[in-house]
Amino acid sequence: MGSRPPPRFVVRQHDDAYHRRRLLWLAGGWAASLLATGLIVGALASRSTPAAVDKRQVRELSTQNEDLKQQLANAQRSQQVNDIAAKSVQATLAEREEEINGLRADLGFYSRLIGGDAQRQGLKVQELKVKPMADSPRAWNINLSLTQSAKRGDEVTGKLLISVDGLRGDKVVQLDWPALGDAAQKDGMPFRFKYFQQLHATVVLPADFKPTRLHVKVQPDGDTAISRAVNWTDALAGNLTSVQGDKDAQP
Repeated sequence: MGSRPPPRFVVRQHDDAYHRRRLLWLAGGWAASLLATGLIVGALASRSTPAAVDKRQVRELSTQNEDLKQQLANAQRSQQVNDIAAKSVQATLAEREEEINGLRADLGFYSRLIGGDAQRQGLKVQELKVKPMADSPRAWNINLSLTQSAKRGDEVTGKLLISVDGLRGDKVVQLDWPALGDAAQKDGMPFRFKYFQQLHATVVLPADFKPTRLHVKVQPDGDTAISRAVNWTDALAGNLTSVQGDKDAQP
């Protein structure tokens, strides 16, 4: 007996629930695809809108601004460090210059003391400096040194007088020692030494007086007086500068 051919038609039972589920799945997939497409298109569109472009530019500019602020802060800190270093160097140079000037003054002082100056071995005003008093704007401290060569070896005594030239209003006036110094020393500051002596005085200038020059007169007992004149600005700086008419005692 031969094999039977497969049937040309298959009869199946119709399932309405299956078809409904299939349609629901297809409809849901189609809706999901539409939603995804809409989201993608919306994202792409939002990136290309002017508002989105402006936001990106704002973020980029904000980032650049922060970078520039940091660079400026770094540059300012570097400048501050450089300024501090420069001020420190300037202060050190000023100290060294002051030390050099002090050593030069000491060298001249001791050279004078041991008779190293062959031309002038007599009595001399070696140092002179004026300093303002901190608690009184019109009061000034005057410090000076008198020397004579050690080769002389004789004790010298006498008195020292100070006067100040300046402007008072539109007139040139000179304030003498009796108007400047202590009433107890109206005849002058006494000195007595063999090699050198430092003297100190405090003078009070009138409020309307502008000093321009300081005069020092040294009158040794039984000998010729010597005098020195120093510009006021040089006296403030401690520079003893000779002017015309100055003279020192000869040996």
